[in-house]
Amino acid sequence: MYNDYGDEMSNQVDLDKYFKPDLNQARKRSKKTIEELSFNLSDAHQKIGVNKTYLIHTYGCQGNEADSETMAGILELMGFKKAVSEAESDLILINTCAIRENAENRIWGELGRLKAFKRQNPDLILGLAGCMPQEENVVERVLKKYQHVDIIFGTHNIYKLPEYVETAMFSKERVVEVYSQEGEIVENLPKVRNHHFKAWVNIMFGCDEFCTYCIVPYTRGKERSRSKEEVIKEVLELVEQGYLEVTLLGQNVNAYGKDFKDIDYTFGDLLRDLDQTGIKRIRFTTSHPHDLDKKTMEAMRDCQTVMPFFHLPVQSGSNQVLKKMNRHYTKESYLKVLNELKNIVPGISVTTDIIVGFPGETEDDFLETLDLVEQAQFEGAFTFVFSPREGTPAAKFVDDTPEEAKKQRLYLLNDKINQGYLKGNSRFVNQTVKVLVDGVSKYDESVLAGYTEHNKLINFKGHPKLIGQIVDVKVTLAKTWFLMGELA
Repeated sequence: MYNDYGDEMSNQVDLDKYFKPDLNQARKRSKKTIEELSFNLSDAHQKIGVNKTYLIHTYGCQGNEADSETMAGILELMGFKKAVSEAESDLILINTCAIRENAENRIWGELGRLKAFKRQNPDLILGLAGCMPQEENVVERVLKKYQHVDIIFGTHNIYKLPEYVETAMFSKERVVEVYSQEGEIVENLPKVRNHHFKAWVNIMFGCDEFCTYCIVPYTRGKERSRSKEEVIKEVLELVEQGYLEVTLLGQNVNAYGKDFKDIDYTFGDLLRDLDQTGIKRIRFTTSHPHDLDKKTMEAMRDCQTVMPFFHLPVQSGSNQVLKKMNRHYTKESYLKVLNELKNIVPGISVTTDIIVGFPGETEDDFLETLDLVEQAQFEGAFTFVFSPREGTPAAKFVDDTPEEAKKQRLYLLNDKINQGYLKGNSRFVNQTVKVLVDGVSKYDESVLAGYTEHNKLINFKGHPKLIGQIVDVKVTLAKTWFLMGELA
């Protein structure tokens, strides 16, 4: 018997000896107190990686990027150094996304491609991490068909990476440990940040919304908030290190603090406290309309460092579809919250997420979505055709809409969204805006690129010494997806 890549494999793979995921267990939610742990690298693991190298390939959202920074921090604490290339790596980790089928298909291709490096270097350790391993069918497929993968672990146990590396390296045993649990909070985790002046800061983990199309509540566990003291401490440390911008991360940042039992402290309170840390810019993602409250809106209005930008996923403009999605709001209530936000924070830029072709979506449902987009005046959106995820309720819904109809709806939606992009950008022409400079153009080193306070990408002529600074730029031209300007 052979696997997908022509390698002989055994019919006698013992799948029961591994700690595999269980989606039924991952669905459970209880009222028990979340355990708080503190990461400490044992003496036995401190020099395992000396004279060895690693690479981490990251797929997915900002949460995955933040997780990869933690994995890199742990590995470098163990003595590993970042490799120049895959061919020179002693350890390669693939940190995965499970939000859509296309994302997973890319990973299967990557696992097949990396098989060649394993043949060249039998001591190479290859690991699969992140959201995909939290799915039962994924782990079963890897165990049966991708026997060159040495380590499989999920989102809940990154802090145990030193143990997994030690086992794979010295015992030459395959490690499969995926927790299907509500999760805990682990503090004191090291990080190797990918940017020198912009940083991700997790404020909470997990999601309890259980939208019918979404696998995230199963892969990331229960909503659980870090203590305000730990979040503030991390941001203060970033300020001392010279960071200018933080992006607060959570599957649903609007729910921050609602799980606290001993204090009344929610997301709006956190924004006000972080506004006093000395950080220049605060952003956050992602939000759920159901949990957006007036306290958060007023904090955005009052806090000078909280940027006037909000990503507020709506997913559909049809009440019938929203109900099937289990989104907990209607088209009317979403627009009411959005209008309140725009009234309290004048000039704010708002973007969104929209799914077309959800099972049962009619042409009238889609027209309701177009109407909502028109009323909301979004200045950008991530748009997708529905992708069924095994293990979610929507994967079993009857889906009889032709693919061609879905593609046509996506085309019409994107056309309207692009009009909003351009209109949102055009309002800044002839204005002077503050830009945090990210870097230079790959085509012209005299052209710099960065983001305005409203999260608009802007290009302008300038010296590379300005990278990492906040500068004034006058907007001279608006394109659909970016601005052009000149130093003011």
